[in-house]
Amino acid sequence: MKVGNISVKVKSSPVLEKEFVPMGLYMDAFEKKATEPFAIAVYRENGNVSVYDTRIIADGKYFEDNCRYAERVLKFMLWACGGYRVKICGNAEVYKRLKELYTRGGRQNFDVKTMSDVYENEFEITNVPYGQKPEPKSSPKSVGGHTDGCRIGFDAGGSDMKVSAVVDGKVIYSEEIVWLPKVNSDPDYHLSNIVMAMKKAAAKMPRVDAIGISSAGIYVNNRTMLASLFLAVAPDDFEKKIKDIYKNACREVGRDIPFEVANDGDVSALAGAMDLKDNRVMGLAMGTSEAVGYVDASGNITGMLNELAFAPIDMNPDAPVNSWSGDIGVGSDYLSQDAVIRLAPRVGITLDEALTPAQKLKEVQKMANGGDGKALEIFASIGAYLGHAIGTYAHFYDVAHLLLLGRVSSGKGGDLLVETCRKTLESDYPSLQIGVELPDEMARRVGQSIAAASLVRLH
Repeated sequence: MKVGNISVKVKSSPVLEKEFVPMGLYMDAFEKKATEPFAIAVYRENGNVSVYDTRIIADGKYFEDNCRYAERVLKFMLWACGGYRVKICGNAEVYKRLKELYTRGGRQNFDVKTMSDVYENEFEITNVPYGQKPEPKSSPKSVGGHTDGCRIGFDAGGSDMKVSAVVDGKVIYSEEIVWLPKVNSDPDYHLSNIVMAMKKAAAKMPRVDAIGISSAGIYVNNRTMLASLFLAVAPDDFEKKIKDIYKNACREVGRDIPFEVANDGDVSALAGAMDLKDNRVMGLAMGTSEAVGYVDASGNITGMLNELAFAPIDMNPDAPVNSWSGDIGVGSDYLSQDAVIRLAPRVGITLDEALTPAQKLKEVQKMANGGDGKALEIFASIGAYLGHAIGTYAHFYDVAHLLLLGRVSSGKGGDLLVETCRKTLESDYPSLQIGVELPDEMARRVGQSIAAASLVRLH
C-alpha cells in the first residue's frame, strides 16, 4: 500500500481493515529514503526535554511526505512524552507547515490547547538549525518497588476505588469501595471519599509511613492536570480544589506523610515489573479507552505522559476520526472497546443502540466465547492492530515486555487477540524481541495494590 510517495509493505494486515497502514512500518519505509538530518525536541516541566533525532528526504518532490512524517512524529511525541514547547531542528519549510498546524485554531488545536492546559504554559513551536538541537534531559522518578514500612496504596477508578494497607510488602487489608466520581460535580464529595478510604487503611496499621496513589489522568509534580474522574467538576472548582486534591487528602491522614501520585497506567507497568522481576515494561490496558504506562531500564517511572490513546498508529489518510480529539488514526479507536463496536458492522453484527459500550463489548465477547467466527474476526483484527502498535511504540520506547490488561483482552476473543498480536510481531517486526504477557487475576488485583503502596522511597 502507498501513502503519498511512500510504499509500505504489510505482511499481517488486520483481517477486517486491510487499508490500515501501520505507522511503525511507514516510519521504517520513510526513514530508508531519508538523508537530511532533522530532529524534534519537546520540552516539559522542570526543564526536561525529549528529542527524536531522525532524517527527512532531501528530494523536493517528497515535501508533502516530509510534512506528513514530521507532523505524525510530533503528534506522537506530544502524547507520549508531553510538553508545551517544541523546537523543530532543521528544515525551515517543514517547520512552517508544522507551525501552521500546531497553533490556536489550527488543525491540531486539540493538542495545542490540551498541552497548554496540562503544563500551565502557552504552547509554542520554534525553529533552529539542526546543529543547534538540544541534548535530551529527563528526570525519571525513582519510585516504586519500595516495600519497607507501613504504607497505604490507593487506586482511584471510575466506578470504584481500591485501598490497601501494606506492611513490609504484605497486604494486610484491601477493599473496593463504590463511588461515582464522573457524575459528581461537588469537589468536596471527591475529597471526603478519598480521605475516608485512606483512613480505613490507616486504621489497620500502627502508623502510616507513606501513601502511594494510582489514578487515571495526567499528573505533573503530584498535581491533577487532566482527569476524566473529575469531568463533572466546574473549571473554577477544579483549579481551586481538585488540582491538589491528593496533597490535601494525605494531609487529612497525617500532616507530614510523604506521598506520590502516578498515572494508573504507570502503576500497572510497575506492578508488572515487580511481578516479572524485570524492567523495560509497558503496561497497556484495553478497556473504555487505551491506558498505557511504562517502567524504564532502571525500574523508574519516567515522568512522561504515556497518553497513547491520542497517539497515532495508523497512517491511512482515511483512518477513523476520534470522537474526542477530532484527529484520525489514534490508538483508542483500535485498542479499546470502541474498536470492537466499530468493527462489528464490518462482519454484519448489529448491536442494540440502547446498550452501553461496555454491554456491547460483552455481547460480542459472548459470541466469541461461543465460537462465532464473525466475532472472532473482530478480535483477530484487534490483535493485528496491537502488534503493529507495538511496532510503532518501539520507535519511541525501549520495551522488553508488554503487559496486556483490560476487559477487551478477556475470554476466547482475548486469547485470539494475543495469538494474532504475537504472529504480527513475528511476521512484520522480526527484529523486535518483546514478550506479550497476560497477568493472572491475583497479580492484577493484589499486585496493583502493592505497586501503588510502593511508590514512595522512605530512605
